[in-house]
Amino acid sequence: MVIELMKAHASVRDYKEKQLSQEEVSELVEAAQHAATSHFVQAYSIIWVTDPEKRRKLGELSSNAKQMEGAGAVFLMCADYNRLQHAGRLQGQEIVFDRAENLIVAVTDVGLLAQNLALAAESKGYGICYIGGVRNNMEAISELVGLPEGVFPVYGLTVGVPNEANGVKPRLPVEAILHENEYNEAKYETILPEYDSTIEAYYASRGSNQKTATWTQQMADFLRKPRREDLKGILAKKGYHFK
Repeated sequence: MVIELMKAHASVRDYKEKQLSQEEVSELVEAAQHAATSHFVQAYSIIWVTDPEKRRKLGELSSNAKQMEGAGAVFLMCADYNRLQHAGRLQGQEIVFDRAENLIVAVTDVGLLAQNLALAAESKGYGICYIGGVRNNMEAISELVGLPEGVFPVYGLTVGVPNEANGVKPRLPVEAILHENEYNEAKYETILPEYDSTIEAYYASRGSNQKTATWTQQMADFLRKPRREDLKGILAKKGYHFK
């Protein structure tokens, strides 16, 4: 059942040596393409990185060497208005994509595409993991795989045969994210401490990588200072000016 498969998701960071074939990758990507896309623009592209040296360098640049070198397939999930520029020129027009709206559309399209790919892969028994670390060195990675103006990596996605099963990390309760008719922040005073207790118990019970931490503590530590402050400038070089 699809819902049970979705609820069983856990990130996989350790894979067996089996590499995905061209046929397997094509099947996953074709399934991914059937995700919803704003106004049918399909503002995305996927770079399938198979070259061992490029994978090694990508692992270094994203601080994820083990995954990038050990996965059965490594994908860079990219926002892409370059192809749309070509489409416009076929019609004798220059398209405009330097608005904030265009950025939101592209990143949303990539997210829907990637989640479809991930679900398709998990339905085949593969494990997956998103790699946000590709944004640590976006310019160098763009150069590594030849990304032109209008194209940038949003995240990496590794796929492969899991070396071991991971437990499902408890998500926030439904009532924390579902608001009826109006946004209700008052409920967080009760829900968040309860969720902290759930997460703390989860970390303490794990078979490996046990730790003492709560969700609010982790979020406060993670978000207390800006991250990747160079991204606005890098995206401007790619043609995204947030106008």
